[in-house]
Amino acid sequence: DGNVGGWSAPATFELGLLSSNDWKAKWIRPANDLPELESTSMLRRDFSVKGEVAQARLYVTAKGLFEVHLNGKKVGQDAFTPGWTSYSKRIDTLTYDVTDHLSKGQNAIGALLGTGWYAGKIGFRGEQNRYGSRPELLLQLEITYADGSSAVIVSDESWKSTFDGPIRSSSIYNGETYDAGMEFPGWDRADFDDKAWSKVSAEADLGPADLAPKPFQPVRVTEVLEVQKITEPEEGRFIFDMGQNMVGYPELNIPVEKGQKITARFAEMLNLDGTMYTDNYRKAKSINFYTAAETGAITWKPTFTFHGFRYVELSGFSKDVKPSKDWVKGLVLHTDLPSIGTFESSHDKLNQLQSNIVWGQRGNFLDLPTDCPQRDERMGWTGDAQAFCSTSMFNYESHAFWKSWLGSARDDQLPSGKIPCVIPDVFAGPDSPGWMDAATIIPWDSYVRSGDKELLSENYEMMEKLVSFYRKKAKKNLIPKISGFGDWLQPYAEDNKGDTPLPLLGTAFYAHSTQILADSAEVLGKTADAKKYQAEADAIKEAFAFHYFDKNGTLKNAPETQTAYILALRFNLIPEDLRKGAAENLVKLIEEADGHLRTGFLGTPYIAQVLDEAGYTDLAFSLLFKETYPSWFYSINQGATTMWERWNSYTLEDGFNSEGMNSFNHYAYGAIGQWMYERVAGITPDPEHPGYKHFYVRPLPGGPLTSAKAELETVYGKVSSSWKLEGNMLSMDVIVPPNTTATVQFPNGRKSERVGPGQHQFSAKL
Repeated sequence: DGNVGGWSAPATFELGLLSSNDWKAKWIRPANDLPELESTSMLRRDFSVKGEVAQARLYVTAKGLFEVHLNGKKVGQDAFTPGWTSYSKRIDTLTYDVTDHLSKGQNAIGALLGTGWYAGKIGFRGEQNRYGSRPELLLQLEITYADGSSAVIVSDESWKSTFDGPIRSSSIYNGETYDAGMEFPGWDRADFDDKAWSKVSAEADLGPADLAPKPFQPVRVTEVLEVQKITEPEEGRFIFDMGQNMVGYPELNIPVEKGQKITARFAEMLNLDGTMYTDNYRKAKSINFYTAAETGAITWKPTFTFHGFRYVELSGFSKDVKPSKDWVKGLVLHTDLPSIGTFESSHDKLNQLQSNIVWGQRGNFLDLPTDCPQRDERMGWTGDAQAFCSTSMFNYESHAFWKSWLGSARDDQLPSGKIPCVIPDVFAGPDSPGWMDAATIIPWDSYVRSGDKELLSENYEMMEKLVSFYRKKAKKNLIPKISGFGDWLQPYAEDNKGDTPLPLLGTAFYAHSTQILADSAEVLGKTADAKKYQAEADAIKEAFAFHYFDKNGTLKNAPETQTAYILALRFNLIPEDLRKGAAENLVKLIEEADGHLRTGFLGTPYIAQVLDEAGYTDLAFSLLFKETYPSWFYSINQGATTMWERWNSYTLEDGFNSEGMNSFNHYAYGAIGQWMYERVAGITPDPEHPGYKHFYVRPLPGGPLTSAKAELETVYGKVSSSWKLEGNMLSMDVIVPPNTTATVQFPNGRKSERVGPGQHQFSAKL
């Protein structure tokens, strides 16, 4: 109101240990040999607190996974810490305020140490111990007393350890085995007798990897699901249906008898006879075992494993036991990113699609963007990630999440400039256009949505190296000779790589990455680079158009595929006079497919946008609302509660797809969410004014919709666009946050309006 306000309360922030130089601790691990590959150890020590504690901070990390206890209580609510990075280059560290955990006199600190991604089995090709054979702990407790004095407790030779605890083994892929009869009551308290425990090995050299505070939220339990239904398809095997395909683990609240071994198995789907379908887990056993120490009721959950599942099967009980729904609770685990966006509409299946997209993101954002959370894989596939990045940033505040993962991409980029197909890299794989380009697409898409130029400056050299890699592959004619995964899982293709030739895909993404590099140089003020790379991008586009298109905008020297036309149009690879013909040919191919898409992981993210921009909005809506295979609603009609890897991973008519890759939680095809937010609801970022400093409101009524609404928390505040159609009258409600402007584009041809902060209502006759 123009009045000067009072001063706000002072704000403060605190830094963790910023480099290896700030650590006084040593890496420690049990001195005796690892009993088996994926064993979990326990470590502990006592220490004295000499006075009133004013502040205490625990700094901790591990090569592997850790859980820290102080005086009988777990520290924090985090899981799978410190997470998965390229461990030889960078290890995240965590900081905890443990002031309230300490008391004057004797105290005890303990830690569970698991193999995790560092020393456990990683990769479906049998890779093991990719980084190291033994997990290690690094811990530093800094105490500041009320009188100003201080003390530091560190991991060193004074600690004791054992492998003889109740967690007999714990594996990312295979599950956890727990024997309650081997518990050490009070092991994390000061009065525990650890004389029988063994010494630890300590290493003062912290190694070459950067030790830096974790730059985004850790994994946590974010929701608890209740059992919806119990069945018993086989005697003594009780199946608990959570009603939702989820990622995490179950908390068991069950009656047991002494010595009884309870088995917990997991499945995303059931066979027709109601038994567990686990073929799609492949080599991942994903089974938990619990052995009871005493007769009675117990509560238990695993520590260092997670599962992708909807169904939990429990067995091993005596015959007279009758299960109840409260036996199992589904603890949903994922990186605890704030939810910042919502989408809703008048159409139930479109709302279910949005739910499936969000659940797919939750399940596959477990410290890094994984392809799937259930089988012997669970890795950061770059092709899936670049396809889904823009959509992900509408659902959750994932800017720092992507920024960190890009750091691992830089760490693992090969000397040739090639980006491995999974990050962190556990096998380099083929060259793969559309996968490698995560190195350019994700920095740019994240920059546009956050306004953070550092995303471009940090990754600029990586982008340059990737473009150089393409350049060497392309040689004289600018058409790369390249391998790859192709338009992965295109329907009705001869194989999983689809029908679009690899050289065409290579040229398209070479041009696109070079254009992003040129645009990034422009943003960063690298004028000479911008000019140089723009010239290169223009030359690649000219070579692409000359080699692959005739004068009518029809593909030549390659089979006509929807994806080939989509990429040519979306990446602006052909001259303006060919675009109309190319779009017409794309529409013809869709019509020949009986109005269905024929696109895989590379074409699908752009198909609706390309059709919309080419003037075929009705067809874009038709594809979105298609009910039959292949389509987004098809999996919903088969019962999907998450996005699937294949359009037909399961059908009510034919059952399960016979292919080995059959994930029921795979977010790549959820990339349609970007078009739902940006066009169906209408919130579109402006690359010229990133971070929603200026944005477009472009609502697009169509299909069977009578209303749609999206809200998004931007760095400036809440953006909202909602519309409702009554007869031929469209009413619109728009919220523009402070310090921003928006251009409202009306769907009826009415002249656009630029508006400032506040709430605005519009109406338009269609």
